Order: sequence, then structure tokens, then C-alpha cells
Amino acid sequence: MDRADAFSVRLHIRHSCETMQNDVTEATEGAWTAPEADLKQVFRLAPKQGHMSIYPDKDSDPSGNVPPSTQTPAAQAQRSQRYIRPLVTDISAARWLLFGVLAASIYFFHSFLIPILAATIICVATWPLRRRLTVDHGLGKTGSAAVLVVAIICLLIVPLSFAMAYAVAELRGWVFWAIEANNQGAVPPEWMVQMPRVGDWLHEQWLITIGRPGAISDLIHAISGSSIASLYRGVLTAGAMTFHIALNILFTLIALFIFYRDGDKIVAQMDRAGARILPGRWTRLSRVVPATISATVTGMTLIAIGEGVILGTAYWIAGVPSPIVFGVITGFMALIPGGAPLSFTLISAYLIFSGAVFNGIGLFVWGAVELFIVDKTIRPMLVGGPVKLPFLPTFFGLIGGVKTMGIVGLFVGPVLMALLVSIWREWQREISENGTPPPTTVERYPPAGQTFDRK
Repeated sequence: MDRADAFSVRLHIRHSCETMQNDVTEATEGAWTAPEADLKQVFRLAPKQGHMSIYPDKDSDPSGNVPPSTQTPAAQAQRSQRYIRPLVTDISAARWLLFGVLAASIYFFHSFLIPILAATIICVATWPLRRRLTVDHGLGKTGSAAVLVVAIICLLIVPLSFAMAYAVAELRGWVFWAIEANNQGAVPPEWMVQMPRVGDWLHEQWLITIGRPGAISDLIHAISGSSIASLYRGVLTAGAMTFHIALNILFTLIALFIFYRDGDKIVAQMDRAGARILPGRWTRLSRVVPATISATVTGMTLIAIGEGVILGTAYWIAGVPSPIVFGVITGFMALIPGGAPLSFTLISAYLIFSGAVFNGIGLFVWGAVELFIVDKTIRPMLVGGPVKLPFLPTFFGLIGGVKTMGIVGLFVGPVLMALLVSIWREWQREISENGTPPPTTVERYPPAGQTFDRK
């Protein structure tokens, strides 16, 4: 072989190696996104020649040269676009579609959120009664749902409606007195002036805030930014909200009936979805959430309503002015730990300092005995123990619930805060059970002039 032939062979080998290197680079760059079947075709072993072939076409040249069919522009474009990842996969598109549908549903049906939440809380709290009516008494799902809805109407909605109507009527009397006192001033009561040690100070504060004409209007404007006239109009137009409240109650009862009847199917579907979303935590959360809702409703809400009714009756017997208003206030205060004792203690002190000493002492004894019976017998029997909800979450749940949802928030707010506290406690217990890593030791620097003894 002469020198010209050798040079031609070397040039041909060099051209073949450069072509193979470029094709290997293309194949490896596309291999990051190529499926497994394509990878097997990209790097396949040629059985006859015993070398790695990088050409997916079956008509590859055994000599290692690129076949003419792969040098066409169409073949090169197909090879370069073979391993391009799609911008949106089927799973990603389905998730975005589901997110869009949920967002649109929340936007269009957010006005029904309060009735649905109220119905859910009542249904979860009274679900043992539904199970007992269905299994033990054989009423069936529809029959037990109808019985429970009628019972809730008779035992909860009707009494609360009458109590709120009487409370609004008594509040109108307070507003009339405030308007008259704002126009002419109000004289402090004798029992306040005669109180030891604090009587003179209370008398001065009364004259500053209530005694002079226009003082009540200035006080209301400083607190709420509105005038006493707007407050009076708000009390008078409270009846205009009756239709809105009645409509929400109707939607709540409809949703409650559906939950009672189809609750088993709804729970099964939620279990399947929860096991898919939270595979390791759903089992524990599915036990904690219903127990927390039931304990909160029975241990706080129902007992608070009962304490408001019992202490309101005691206020009426003791001769307290506006007993229904104070009973409603006591029921609301009973939702907060320590609120009920504070309420009847202040009212008892008012009776004692106003001259009705026997009535004040009797009211205080009545409230103390009632509180002892509720905390020691009724609450443990209904809940299995006191609801250990801290003061701050309870207070924020009440205030935030009323501000966001109105009167329904009195029941929804504490339940949501109780759920939050329970989930937090479960998470802390899970961390303690699984074990926490030991704290890292911080190496202290020695004093100046000393060194560590390294061992």
C-alpha cells in the first residue's frame, strides 16, 4: 500500500470516528427523556460485527458509515425530534383540569359554604344517634335521617329562635335607655356609689363616660367609629336579616338530611381519596377528626347552650333585669374556659351591691353547684373527659368565627381550632413515637491561651 492509499484510509477512518462521535452525542442527549424501549433501540449491539451500533435503522452499514437514508433532511429532523419531552403530560393536564373545576366550584358555590359546614359538624356530632336508630331500631337510612332532622328542629332551632327574638326585644329597651342617657345624661346608681374603696372612682368614671350629655355617643364613636343613631338603626333592622338566616337554616337542614342518608357512601369515598392523598396519615386523621368534632360540639357547644338556659332561668328567678339577654351572653361566654363562672359572679355581685343580698348569694351558690355538676358528671359522661382546648385557640376561634360567618361561626370557629390543635398534637405524638434526632453538641471555645485536648 503506497502512501496515498494509507492517507486515504486514515482520512476515511477519521471521518467515520467524527461522525460516530456526533451521533453518540445526539443519542445520549435524547436518552434523558427517551423511554426504555427507545433506549434499547438507540444502543443496540450489532450481533454480526460485535460492536455498538448507534443507528436505530435496520439498514445500518456494517462498516460503521452512515447509511445514505439517514443523511436526508427528513431523517435528521425525525432523529432530532424523537426524544423531545411533551410540554404538558396527560397526568399534569388532568390535575390542572381538576384544580380549575374545584376553583370554579368554590367561586360559584361559596355562599353555601356556611350551611354545608354547619350540616357537617352537626352530622358528625350526632352520627352515633343515627347509627343507633338505623341498626338498633331498624328505621333505615331515610327514616333515621328524617327523625334526626325533626328532632334538631324541635330541640335546637326553635328554642334558639325564640331566645334570640326575646333577646333582640330586650336589647331595644337598652338602646332606648342609651339614647335618652345620651341626650340628657344619666345619674349613677346608688349601689355603685356606695361600693367600698372603688365607689368614688366608679362615680367619676360614670360621670365622664355616661353622666354628661353626648358622652355615650362619643364613647361609641371612639370604640366602633359609628354613631348611636346607626347602632339604633342596626338593632331596629335586625329583623330584616330574618329571611337570610331562615334561608341558611333551610339549606343546612337539606344538607343535613342528605348527609344522614348517604353518610356511609360519602365516608367511603373520602377514605379512598384520603388514602391516595395521605397514604401514611389518613388512617389516624380519619379517627382524630370525627372524635374532635364530636367532643367539641358536645363538650363545648351543647353544654354552653345548657348553661345559658339554666343560668338564664336563675337570673329570671333572682330578679336580674333582662334575664334573657344575660342568659344568651352567659351561654356565649361558656364557650370560653372560665367564661360562665365570670358571668354569674359579676351578676351576683351586681345583685349584692344593689341591695338584693339574698338573691345575689343564692344566684352565686346556684351557679357554683351547676358548674360543679356539669364539669364533674355531665361533661365526662358525654365526652369521656374535659375538652382540653387552650384558651387562646378557643378565643380566636370564637372571634374569628363570628367575624367571618356570623352566628354560625360560634359553632364552626371553635371546631376548626380544635381540629387544628388535635392535628398538631397528633403530629407531635408521631414525632415523639418515631424518635427525634439527638441535639447537636456545640463545641465551646476554650479560654484565651488554652487549647483543646484532642484524643
